[in-house]
Amino acid sequence: MAAKKTVPVRKVVVREPQTAKNMRVWKFGDNIDTDAIIPGRFLTLNNPDELAKHAFEGTRDEFAKKVQRGDVIVGGRNFGCGSSREHAPLALIGAGVKVVVARSFARIFFRNSINVGVLPVVCPDADKIADGAKVTLNIKEGYLEADKTKYAIEPVPVFMQGIIDAGGLVEYAKSLKEVPVCTR
Repeated sequence: MAAKKTVPVRKVVVREPQTAKNMRVWKFGDNIDTDAIIPGRFLTLNNPDELAKHAFEGTRDEFAKKVQRGDVIVGGRNFGCGSSREHAPLALIGAGVKVVVARSFARIFFRNSINVGVLPVVCPDADKIADGAKVTLNIKEGYLEADKTKYAIEPVPVFMQGIIDAGGLVEYAKSLKEVPVCTR
């Protein structure tokens, strides 16, 4: 008798989108590439905590020493351009950064961020947010507030939020179950 085929079925967990409060901003400009986030000489490292020690080295040297869990990166256009290295969002995870806000993202960095559990948030007015500002992100209502000013953000799809909530794509995939498939 042939083995039954199986197909993954996702556990459906309905959660309200999250609100993150009082996050300190680390501001960067346009075209921050993955080599600025984590220089190429550290690509032999794979541990997020070790990568975090070198995050933004040569770009903003105080970052690795002063970043705190819950801080947020705010960038301009094309954040995460350059190579497709997954090390860049892994370094951010190791540093305790779970949210990156930018005017736009390089496509591969955007997806790599989701895959490792960093939430990329598109905010057309991200350039108006000051370095060091305290921000509140309200995904459900679709805005980010900084210095008593609200800025619209693009909606975060439910499936994407599910991957982020799980801690990345690998953890999300572990929650999938396999069930027999009808082959008739």
